[in-house]
Amino acid sequence: MTVTRSSQILAFLAYALLIVGWGIVMLVGRRDRFAVYHARQSLVLSLAVISAPLVWLVIGWAVAWIPWVGPILWAASFSLVIGLAILAVIAWIAGMVHAARAQVRPLPFFGDWSGNLFRS
Repeated sequence: MTVTRSSQILAFLAYALLIVGWGIVMLVGRRDRFAVYHARQSLVLSLAVISAPLVWLVIGWAVAWIPWVGPILWAASFSLVIGLAILAVIAWIAGMVHAARAQVRPLPFFGDWSGNLFRS
């Protein structure tokens, strides 16, 4: 696949503007396979970053009502959210590097999800 400079810029913007970058790329460069590949990767990363704390809050709120153990479990489970945030930062940096180097490589930790969600 031949990657133009504009494709690289679009793919990089998909990661640089994490929450909205994938949408911009899908609107502007939806015919560019390289940019769309990275936009999909960025979308999965954005969904993981947004949904993990929300899931933690919902489950944690329900668990916190259990006497004695609930608040401890709720606080301890926050380490999972922190761990996901660390993995997301690593994947975010890797995605920007792959886009800048014109590489079609899946994100670490999150790339397989993108492949499963967007089969085409």
